[in-house]
Amino acid sequence: MARPPSIDEAHLLDLLVAVFREKGFDGTAIADLSAASGLQRASLYHRFPAGKEEIADAVLTKVGERFQWILAPMGEDSDIARGIGETARRLGDFYGAGTLSCVLDTMTLAGTPAKLRDHARALGKAWVDAMADASRRAGRRPEDAQRAARDVFLRVEGALVLARVLGDTDAFAEAVALMPSLLLPQKG
Repeated sequence: MARPPSIDEAHLLDLLVAVFREKGFDGTAIADLSAASGLQRASLYHRFPAGKEEIADAVLTKVGERFQWILAPMGEDSDIARGIGETARRLGDFYGAGTLSCVLDTMTLAGTPAKLRDHARALGKAWVDAMADASRRAGRRPEDAQRAARDVFLRVEGALVLARVLGDTDAFAEAVALMPSLLLPQKG
């Protein structure tokens, strides 16, 4: 009988996400992943025979699953404003109130294989598309909804960079708080 894994898959991927989130693909070594997970290199290669690229792809798949959960309220709640508000709250939690880097950003840096950059880009596009869809359903014209979604994305991602560079998370809190008002049509 095979030994049970010393760490379950979901927890392992959460630990590995944190490494790629901080170091990107090129800056991450198998030794970093081993140290973060507590698994020996051989155990990592047993789970991910193709090595770091396979691990990074699994990490992005895990992030994609988390984004689906984060974005779900905007598409599922019959009260679109409430759904956008819940998505904003979940987004704030995912980024540690602005203290955590964006893995989509770090996984598109130079040195990342094209397949992984494309995977990260697809997740970013899905995020923007989900916000634009919610904005359209709330009553905005398609082009205005797309513009609003891009604006929210830019504000959130820019605020994460500002937090990383200057150590100031206030802009992130503001970006997340503004998300509903930016995506919903202006009353007037």
